Amino acid sequence: MGILISSIHRTSSLLTRLAFVGALLLAAACGRSAPPSGGAVVVDDVGDSVRLDHPARRIVSLAPASTELLFAIGAGTAVVGRTRWCDYPAAALDVPSVGDGIQPNVEAVAARHPDLVVLYHSAQNSGARQQFARLGIATVELALDRLEDFERSAHLLGTLTGHGADADTMLAAFQARLAAATQPTRPDAPTVLILVWDQPPMTIGHGSFLSEIVERAGARNLFGDLAASAGVISVEAVVNRRPDLVLVTSDSEPAFARRPEWQTVAAVRQRRFVRVSSSAFNRPSPRMPEAIRELTGRLRAAVR
Repeated sequence: MGILISSIHRTSSLLTRLAFVGALLLAAACGRSAPPSGGAVVVDDVGDSVRLDHPARRIVSLAPASTELLFAIGAGTAVVGRTRWCDYPAAALDVPSVGDGIQPNVEAVAARHPDLVVLYHSAQNSGARQQFARLGIATVELALDRLEDFERSAHLLGTLTGHGADADTMLAAFQARLAAATQPTRPDAPTVLILVWDQPPMTIGHGSFLSEIVERAGARNLFGDLAASAGVISVEAVVNRRPDLVLVTSDSEPAFARRPEWQTVAAVRQRRFVRVSSSAFNRPSPRMPEAIRELTGRLRAAVR
């Protein structure tokens, strides 16, 4: 269930993402004045302009992916608040928790005196964003669901924190590691069911970073034809597609595997599980290449 909670963070709220545009160029094109030296203007994934007069010095990050990303680009010392799900890197655990990232506790966040709040892109966060605006607290809303979102968000956060060069360096190394970890696609690649909720059954679609991890590890997402990040399916649909394997994101046996209706799925009945438990499988992050390598090894062991 960790994926549902911390990576896609309530998948029912996922919306169409807007492309990131260079901040100062867009400000100039729209006739806006440039910020003072050291400041920045960016456009976030809601399409709103976010202006800071100086690099963010006190940041509350309300998604595990953005928290990990801030530390990766060298802005971790500016993070003064996080969600209870932000568990990586270890230094993040020293940052005070403000609770959840969806419909966050505005008072708890404001108590950290942030000059920037990083929100996960969700319709459920629109109310909090409005409250932060009334309090004069800048917010940036990011749709961190896919690899392309990770790369765009790294540039955006680099601009807002004054760590643009560090973000570029991190991304260059990341791309090299990603290319080295990615496996070629084979016609006989095993199909993998990625179930993130069981009542009702909910699976990961093509719009999720986790689908990309599975595919780059040399397998095929059973519901890779689902364009969204996630969607509700039926047990009958799973039976008809005949998955070779089931991805399990914990060390224990999933509860659904003991239910009678799931015994009609051969991969469940025969316990053909591929187990992973690292939080690297819970969010798009700089650790994606390592997640791909780990899954590649587990897939090879499972199909021997």
